[in-house]
Amino acid sequence: MQPVDLALCLAVDASASVDHDEFGLMLGGYAAAFRDPDIAAACASGPRRAVAVAMLLWSGIGAQELAVPWTRVEDEASAAALAEAIEASPRLVRPGATALGEGMAAGLAVLGRFPAEAERLVLDVSGDGRHNQGRAPGPVRDIGVAAGVTINALAVLNEEGPELLAHYRDQVIGGPGAFVMHCPDYAAFAEAIREKLWREIGGVPVA
Repeated sequence: MQPVDLALCLAVDASASVDHDEFGLMLGGYAAAFRDPDIAAACASGPRRAVAVAMLLWSGIGAQELAVPWTRVEDEASAAALAEAIEASPRLVRPGATALGEGMAAGLAVLGRFPAEAERLVLDVSGDGRHNQGRAPGPVRDIGVAAGVTINALAVLNEEGPELLAHYRDQVIGGPGAFVMHCPDYAAFAEAIREKLWREIGGVPVA
């Protein structure tokens, strides 16, 4: 793979708190975002004219799987191909506990294996529950930040409300320009993730 402006790993919650319909809304939201011409244009707006994206699904301890391998996005056609791959991805991990730190560690490992040069490394975490199994997320976040990774998050508040937003802010995000966003439920996920990706990829920051 040729050098890119951004290597972005999407770490998606597939734990038991995310039911079948909610999982479909999440993947559909990511897919819709990459079909947006503005997102495709943002992917090609940097000096290297491309970003690379991978998607990881995570649940409990030992339940992390790469759903979409590293894919170069440089125009609307490649963004549409990525959207199709995301939408077609099966739920590769068994629904279980919310091993948030384990999922983050797996996402950092995916970034560590990125097979090219990237100007920025970003881990994009989305989910609806606080850590309840395995490694705590805070120390994992610190390892990622020390390695030069920015970790951002999208908290879906339907299960735990504002406490999840505080948890993500305190224990998950870190690195240059790190931020957390939220949406009230999965019906609002598509618009929230589009705004989040726009901000991560290099568009105008969202207020």
